[in-house]
Amino acid sequence: MTAPPAPPLPPEAPMRWIGSTCLEGDWQMAIDAWLLDGPAPAFRLYRWSRPTLSLGWHQQRLEPHWWDLRRQGRIDLVRRPSGGRAVLHGADLTYALVWPRPQGPRAEVYGRALTWLVEAFAAMDLPLHGGRQAASLQRSSCFATSTVADLVHASGAKRVGSAQLWRGGHLLQHGSIQLDPCPALWREVFGGDPPDLDPLPLAGIALEEHLLRSAARWLPWPAGPDPGIEHRPSPLPPLAPLGGEELGSIASLLARYRLSEPAIGSPSPSAARRPRS
Repeated sequence: MTAPPAPPLPPEAPMRWIGSTCLEGDWQMAIDAWLLDGPAPAFRLYRWSRPTLSLGWHQQRLEPHWWDLRRQGRIDLVRRPSGGRAVLHGADLTYALVWPRPQGPRAEVYGRALTWLVEAFAAMDLPLHGGRQAASLQRSSCFATSTVADLVHASGAKRVGSAQLWRGGHLLQHGSIQLDPCPALWREVFGGDPPDLDPLPLAGIALEEHLLRSAARWLPWPAGPDPGIEHRPSPLPPLAPLGGEELGSIASLLARYRLSEPAIGSPSPSAARRPRS
């Protein structure tokens, strides 16, 4: 399958670099969806203010104990605008990339959207490559399998899980970069252990700056650096927060990404999903 054909991106639409945020899940998902409807490519890193389980837009059947964990205040539950299966956030760093009108087969597009991460982890002596496992509908956790849109270590441990949304020929790709997942909470949510990941040599702001420099070197497209050119450290891109009017528009989208708990006695643990319109 190939991305929908579209005219080239005009040169007057530069990459928008958005400053890091730490917010509740409905805000983070609404921001990503809102950026997809904008006229320019955009990139941001963000964190989650509480442990949160994000569900793919079409993931309707939820594990019944997830509702119990939410009632107990152990996790929040939100709906992503993108597809895929459940991702546990809180001990991760999330990225979002909006790419207007990418060209080529979708598998190739997803790989190109991850080049900056591959380079950033290689520079930390923790090489990554694309996943090779076919998606499994029998597994509720995104990190239980790996596809071409994911990144894994040589051991097979999955470090980055990504999901996509196409709209009007534009791509939103966002993903979870697992840092140090909590084994106890992971077992409560998924009934198994988290990926066995080596610790990173960088943390906090230093890690974010390292990733941003790599993103600034490789984004936006179609150009990107010439692999034959000697690597030179890139400066940090100019980060800017979202404005007040923009946040007001985003606030109007929040309800789309909140989950309604099923009524007591409901025969199915499915979650209600609000329309996109």
